[in-house]
Amino acid sequence: MTYQQELVNGLGVSISLALLTFALGLPGGLLLAVASFNRAKAVRILAVVFVEVGRGTPALVMLQLVYYGLPVTLTAFLSAAIALSLTTAAYTSEIIRGGLRGVPAGEIEAADALGLRAFHTMRDVVVPQGLRIALPPLLGFCIIMFQATTLAFTIAVPELMAQAKSIASSNFHYFNLFLIAGLLYALITIPASIFTDRVADKLARHT
Repeated sequence: MTYQQELVNGLGVSISLALLTFALGLPGGLLLAVASFNRAKAVRILAVVFVEVGRGTPALVMLQLVYYGLPVTLTAFLSAAIALSLTTAAYTSEIIRGGLRGVPAGEIEAADALGLRAFHTMRDVVVPQGLRIALPPLLGFCIIMFQATTLAFTIAVPELMAQAKSIASSNFHYFNLFLIAGLLYALITIPASIFTDRVADKLARHT
C-alpha cells in the first residue's frame, strides 16, 4: 500500500470519527439544552453540571479519561467517538440553548393561547425555530470538532494525523507529510466553511 493510500485511509477514519461524534453529540446537546429549561430544579442542575464539566475538561483529557478510565474495554475508535461526543454535547448545548432563547416570546404566548402543553410547545414551536437560529454556529462548531479528531492519534486511532506521523517516522519527511495532511483537512473544512456562510446568509435573508 502506498503512502498516499495510507493518508487517504487516515482521512476516511477522521471523517468517520467526526460523523459518529456528530451523530452522538448533537442529539446529546439538544437534550441538555432542553433539560436546562425543565421545570424540575434537579434536572436543570444536572444539565448545568454536565455542561460545565464537559466544557471545562479539555478534549484531550476527555480522550484519556474515556480510553483509560472506563471499567470496560473499548476500541480506541469508539473511545475517541464517545469522548469527542461528550465534548460536543457540552458545547453545542450552549449554542442550542442560545437558539431556543432566541425564539420570539410572541410565538410561545401564541402556543399558550392555543392551549398547548409545555412539552408540545417546546417540541413543536420552540425547538424547531431554535434549531434554525442555532444552525450556523452549530455547523461552525462541527468544523472545529472535525479538526479536533486529530487528537485521537494520542490513543492510537489510525486517523489522518496518526498516519502522517507514522509515515514520517520511517522516512523523516515530517514537513512534507504534515503539509499534505493539512491540505487534506483543508479539502474538507474550506468547502464546509463556505457552505456554513451560505446557510447563515440564507437564514439571515429569510429572517
